[in-house]
Amino acid sequence: MATEPETGLIRSPVPLWSSAGWLLLDMALVTVMQAIVKAEGETYPAIQLVFLRSLVGFVSVAPLVWRHRAKLTNLSNIRGHLTRVGFNSIALTLNFAAFAALPLALVTAIGFIRPLALLVMASILLGENVSRIRYLFTVLGFIGVIIMVRPDAISWNMGLIAAFGSVFFGSLAVVQTRRLAGENTVVLMLFYTVGLTLLTSIPAALVWVPIPYSEAPNIILVGVLAQLGQYCWLQAYQKQEARLLAPLGYLSIIFSGLAGWFFFAEIPSLSLCLGAVIVVLTTLSATPVERWLKSRR
Repeated sequence: MATEPETGLIRSPVPLWSSAGWLLLDMALVTVMQAIVKAEGETYPAIQLVFLRSLVGFVSVAPLVWRHRAKLTNLSNIRGHLTRVGFNSIALTLNFAAFAALPLALVTAIGFIRPLALLVMASILLGENVSRIRYLFTVLGFIGVIIMVRPDAISWNMGLIAAFGSVFFGSLAVVQTRRLAGENTVVLMLFYTVGLTLLTSIPAALVWVPIPYSEAPNIILVGVLAQLGQYCWLQAYQKQEARLLAPLGYLSIIFSGLAGWFFFAEIPSLSLCLGAVIVVLTTLSATPVERWLKSRR
């Protein structure tokens, strides 16, 4: 759900274990959704699955869309909103395509580089100040990625291109979200859901594969699990500091690894585990090391 809008939620003190529980439940639900996407992706185009996922989300928020219809039709920066939704649409479609073509754990691990890619993009596109130590950790993180994908041992395919493309466009979506920082949070979320449904409807129709009644429950479940996961994510971050919950997000690779092993007999390689550890450590260490260096100065 990396491509979901930033929310800027109001937090109040709650036990960490409570928020952590909601976050772990989010990971479990999203992992099951990813497993279904992987299984169904062999039959149905990724854009069709994205459209159906977003359609379920649209139905669930339809009352809110009607309530805020005036705000949605009188946006001051419609081009910026459409650009954001466009980036998200591409990122989500590529993400679904990657899950259909690659092991679940590998796609999840590649997704861990998004904070590093976002760091570079924020510096170039938003003019944010990035220290040399952060650039150093970014380089170390990409070394971890090279270890994960082992370009000397595997051939590049559309799955890997889709996985890295999802990170690229997902990072662009976050950059665009930052540019819309002054917009109402509810409007951002609703426009995302409505826009995603509309933008993916036409390309989905062009490649549409008929869905038999026996497969319909699984397809609908993708959208339901995505919405339930978003609810759990909001419950986790609504009343807890992001800095405390962010490290737990890396446990998602364990969920993905277990799901890949249980449903698809996928065994994570040693290089994947080692590379993932390097990416996680570099991402988590960048801020503490930067603060320590500043305090030394």
